[in-house]
Parts: sequence; C-alpha cells; structure tokens
Amino acid sequence: MTSLQLLLWITAAIVLQLAIYLAMGFWRHWQTYETLRTTVSEGGLPVKPHADPPEPKAVPAAWSGWRYFQVTHKVVENATGDICSFHLAPQDGQPLPAFLPGQYLTFQLDIPLPDGSTQAITRCYSLSDGPRANSYRVSIKRAPTPPHSTHPPGRSSNFFHDHVAVGSLLQVRAPAGHFHIDRSDAPVVLLGGGIGVTPMLSMVNWCFAEQPGREVWLFYGARFEQELMALSHLEALAAMHPNFHLHVCFSDTDPNTTLTNPYQRHGRIDIDLLRRLLPLKPYHFYLCGPTPMLASLVPALEDWGVPDARIHFEAFGPASVKRKSAALATPAPAPEGDTATATVSFAKSGQQVAWQPGSGNLLDFAEAHGIAVNSGCRSGSCGGCQTKIRTGEVRYREAPDFDPEPGSCLLCVSTPKSHLTLEL
Repeated sequence: MTSLQLLLWITAAIVLQLAIYLAMGFWRHWQTYETLRTTVSEGGLPVKPHADPPEPKAVPAAWSGWRYFQVTHKVVENATGDICSFHLAPQDGQPLPAFLPGQYLTFQLDIPLPDGSTQAITRCYSLSDGPRANSYRVSIKRAPTPPHSTHPPGRSSNFFHDHVAVGSLLQVRAPAGHFHIDRSDAPVVLLGGGIGVTPMLSMVNWCFAEQPGREVWLFYGARFEQELMALSHLEALAAMHPNFHLHVCFSDTDPNTTLTNPYQRHGRIDIDLLRRLLPLKPYHFYLCGPTPMLASLVPALEDWGVPDARIHFEAFGPASVKRKSAALATPAPAPEGDTATATVSFAKSGQQVAWQPGSGNLLDFAEAHGIAVNSGCRSGSCGGCQTKIRTGEVRYREAPDFDPEPGSCLLCVSTPKSHLTLEL
C-alpha cells in the first residue's frame, strides 16, 4: 500500500466517524422533540409559537381647566437663597401626563392685598425636571425690586417664596408650550441664562434618562457662583456621561479670580465662545434667558450659518426677540378680505370701538377703553386673557405658546382680522 492510499483510508475513516456522530446527535434531538410534542398534546396544553405581546400602558391624557396640586417639598436651590424648587403632586392622586421637556405649568394664584382681600393672577413657570408619573417640579427665582426703579418686586415669585409652603394647594393647568427639545438623536446645545436654566435642566434630565448616548452641550450663564442652582447634579452628570459637555460662565466675577473647576470660565455666553468650543456638527440650539442675551445670540447664530429651523428660544417676553431672517423678509401682502380698520364690539360692556393699525393688540386696546381683562404673562403663554369670540376672526402676529380653546382667542397677541365681537 502506497502512502497516498494510506492517507485516503485515514481521511475516509475520519469522515465516517463524523457522519456517525452527527446522525446520533440528530436522532437524540428528534426523540426529545417527539417526547415534548406528545406531552403537550396529551396534556391538552395549547401550542403557541410565540407569546402574546404585553398590552401597552395607557398614557394619562392632559386635563382641561384647573387641577389642584399639593406642595410636597420646598427646597432652596442656591447659596443666595433666591431660587426655590416646589415639588407638586396632584391632590386627586391620579397619574400625570408626560410633558415635553422645556414646557411650563400655568398657575392661578390668589395674591393677598393690603386691605385683606385677594387678587387672582395667572403666571407661568417652566418645569425644571424630566417627566415623572406622580409629580412635577418648578424652580422659581424671587424677583426683587429692580435697581433704581419704583416698580414693586415680582408679585407671583415673592408669593411663592413667602406664602407657599409644604402642604399648600395650588391651581395648575396642564403642561403646555411649544418650546421643547426634539426627540431625534441630533446633537444639542442648550444655553440658559440665570433662571432660564430651568427648562434646560428638564431637557438634560430627560436626555440622560431616555437618550443617554445623545451628545449634549450645556452653557449656563450666571453672575457668580453663589447664584447657580443644581450645580452638584450637573457635575455628577458630567462625570458620568462623557458625551455631556458642561460650561458655566460668570459675567460679574472678577476676571482675576481663580476658578475652581475646569468647566467654569469668566465672561458671558457669546458667539465667540461657541465658535471656539463647538466642533462643526448639525446642532439644534435651545436658548432661554433674559431678552438681552437672546437678542444678541439669536442673530449671531443666524450669521454663523445656523438654519432657522435649528434655533429654538424662549425669552422672558418672547415677542421682544426678533429673528434677523424675519426682518429681512419681504412682508407678505394682507390676505384678501382683511380690513385696515375694524369695529371691535365688546358684548358685555356694550361698547363699539374702531380698531386701526397701530392700536396694538386686543388686550392693550380693551384696557385703553376701560375694559378690565384678566391677564398674566401678556405674551401668549399663560392663557389668562383667553376670550370667547362671538363673531369675526383674529390674526396672531406670532404663534402663541398657549393653544386657545376653539372659538376663543388670546387678546395679548392678537389683532382683528375682520369686524369682531368679543365676550367682554
């Protein structure tokens, strides 16, 4: 026998052994299968190839009108003591609808007056935490008397700090507002000035609960370190998530002061800082803060080439911040049928007044003619001036954050589109 014949015999023996091994394994699996099939059949058990998927949990719907909430915790958030968080739970104990991070709650408050009576006012405050099933949180900064001014301090913020305690009941509308983070995986840049950081905290907490891999940049502006809120929380997130980039800017801190953390820096949040630190990526920018901050940053981002669709902002008085692109656009002609002058009838007071271009919004117009109107934010957010329209139509100069009920309008951001009769 030659060496080649010997090699062939060895190879054939190996192949035969492998075939016998596979055949025996197949036979054992077949016997196991037959045993299981017989057991199920004799036991009368249904044979299901797949289990039914679990029923999806029902999401609570947003409520209409006012709902009572109880304050469960009241927490001072910063060293200066002028920011306080209020944790709210529904008095009825029912689950809460999820909100979009960046939205706000609307409160109706009974403010005490010097004569012992109370005045109802409506105010909006941003939610400052991610959605939870059984509670909400708002964080409110006490508004002092402005320097060199005779204006009184903020009535609602001081009422919260001085009169709202654990156990207090508050009337609250469901979360609302068109300023909220998108749910894509696009990188985001959050810019919060002062108490404008509250909706940014909601966005950050939601992102790292729902999208932990998303790239998030937070630029937080304050005058000095003692004003900051949630600092330890933000530091912990930055330590846990390498895709979270935290930068805190101090505008009034002495530039010669040594800063204690690498993410802190002197100066305001401005476009030069963003251009230095941000890699070129298709970011969405979300801004909230005082009007001067936004009036500077929004056009600067446009000049940098950021598309309008990627710039989202909420100012303290949003009507005062204009997009540069809107100012350069050619005004659209008035729709056919609109009148330059419109007659506004106030049904309950019996007045009929001619409204003309330049008369301002309907809230200012009504008050100028001695008609008292309940109002709050005066910027289309709280819904306090919502009024029923009997006849006619209105036009909104800017889309309001609060969505009025059908057949109603928000006087503070609307003007007549035709002759108009209002339930006032």
